[in-house]
Amino acid sequence: MTAAHKITNDPFEEVLKQILTEVASLRQEVHTHANQRLQKYQEYFPSGSFSKSAYNLAHYLAMRQFDLRHLQDRLAQAGLSSLGRAEASVLSTFDALIDVLLRATDRNFKPGEKNPIEYGLNRGQQLLEQHTIELFGPFHDHSKAHVMVTLGTEASWNYGLINALLKKGMTCARINCAHDDPLVWQGMINNVHRAETETGRPCRILMDLAGHKIRTAAIALEPPIYHIKVKKDRTGKTVASGYLILTVAPLNSPSDISLFRIPIPKEFHRKLASGMFLGFIDNQEKQRYLKVEKALSSTDWLVSCEKSAYLVSGCKLKLLKPDQLDRKKSADEYALGKFDGEPLDIRVMKDDLLLLTAEHIAGRPAEYSASGALVRPAHIGCTLSSAITKLKVDQPVWIDDGKLGAIVEKITDQGVLLRITVAKPGGVRIQSDKGINFPETDLGLPALSEKDLADLDFVCMHADMVGFSFVESLADMECLMTELTKRNAFELPIIAKIETNKAVKNLPDIILGTVGRHKLGIMIARGDLAVELGSARLAEIQEELLWLCEAAHVPVIWATQVLESIAKKGVRSRPEFTDAAMAVRAECVMLNKGPYILDAIEALVNVMIRMHEHQRKKFSRLRALHW
Repeated sequence: MTAAHKITNDPFEEVLKQILTEVASLRQEVHTHANQRLQKYQEYFPSGSFSKSAYNLAHYLAMRQFDLRHLQDRLAQAGLSSLGRAEASVLSTFDALIDVLLRATDRNFKPGEKNPIEYGLNRGQQLLEQHTIELFGPFHDHSKAHVMVTLGTEASWNYGLINALLKKGMTCARINCAHDDPLVWQGMINNVHRAETETGRPCRILMDLAGHKIRTAAIALEPPIYHIKVKKDRTGKTVASGYLILTVAPLNSPSDISLFRIPIPKEFHRKLASGMFLGFIDNQEKQRYLKVEKALSSTDWLVSCEKSAYLVSGCKLKLLKPDQLDRKKSADEYALGKFDGEPLDIRVMKDDLLLLTAEHIAGRPAEYSASGALVRPAHIGCTLSSAITKLKVDQPVWIDDGKLGAIVEKITDQGVLLRITVAKPGGVRIQSDKGINFPETDLGLPALSEKDLADLDFVCMHADMVGFSFVESLADMECLMTELTKRNAFELPIIAKIETNKAVKNLPDIILGTVGRHKLGIMIARGDLAVELGSARLAEIQEELLWLCEAAHVPVIWATQVLESIAKKGVRSRPEFTDAAMAVRAECVMLNKGPYILDAIEALVNVMIRMHEHQRKKFSRLRALHW
């Protein structure tokens, strides 16, 4: 400090003294309020004393009860450290600030033995990094980028994909228990472990419990007819045949080829050879031929049709050699296997009615009279039929990640009548197995479903972390921890997925009641949160959740639609790269599966490494810029 600033009655010194008084008083109030809050959690800390992380979170929550905007402005004007980056170590930030103010205003001040930076500020950052490594393992290639990737079904048999993901930078593989089964999961896990050994790169496994599956139910099917489409030029000449696959493998077995597959008898399959023709009469009573092109595998034959045709499930095919096309009656005849028709097209517009029914009722589109009057509204089932009995008039309902919004207009004997309030101009097509959210309805569901409890047996044996879907309270956490104890897996870390408004409100309670006895991570499930809170509110809440978890030294997974356009379509979107850059403040970023997932993970790791050079959490590091 300059000599000018040490002059008695210096106006700047008086300003600093006022700030010192205010900061010291605020620190005392924060400390008092934090201790009061912590008392209700005493039983959750077996050692008898609160952990540093619990203390710090309580202090942060106490500090954020005050409106500090005016104080922040005065600190900035005085060129002093801001409280806006105090998350990792609240009291040490206060102490460091008070230390500086005392040095500036009290010439007789003697600093204490403990440096608040060494004993506080750095320690908070070290604890967060320590907890991050405990959950996700060491970082790859000197980066601070932990990347989680959701595995699709093909990961159970496509080892090359898993190997490539690890080499690109995946440090954690996510298995969603809402899909597939233990046999498929085991295949995924075996491939991950094999890739770890062969690449020398560690990869943790997170298994997400499905939670209560509240989704749209099945939709009634159209007649089982497959339209074989061909491409024609402007003159109507066929320039590209239509293709499909005849198979003896189960239709739900993995396949690299997305062509339509139809089952055939094994006896029929054994007689096929390249160059043969299969004659049939299609649904429009037209003679058509399938040409056997080549064997794709021991179970699959690729066939083509040079004319458009409507192939009926179970129709008869005549096996013909090229020189037998004119002698159809003497040919061997076989029946195609059965296949399902496509789901009916249910499309609703804004202000339309939609009936939400029990699961067993197949969905159908609206029915209209000859004059255009509505006879029966469109309807769709809900997989959790008990949920619709809890709904009340005027409560909101969201379908398919918020693509469709509605309010309850009427309760009927058939179900709940909804009035569509949000839909894009051309309407929204309702599909089966899409999420349904009831943000203002208390469904009264147990923390874990029967499926969750069954899946937990497998998870406890094979996973490094368990994802807790739709956790909403400390009581829910107690339930899962009890079930882990029953399975001798109490040490298995829990990733609490924050995806409802209630979970957001209860997050401090969830963390303070858990961190003293269990390893914990938080996933910000932005898809469901956006539906529950609205996109504008989500933008604010995701920031608050990051701050809260940093204060608790709890690692965060930033999830949902990160670089989605690349992963799904191979297309680069500028707004998504901005979102990915924001994600660097979390300890781990999650990518969803897609055909171009390798491109997405490469892009994400590149962005994260670059951003880590510039920023740590909210702290700008001011790396040298080169223009």
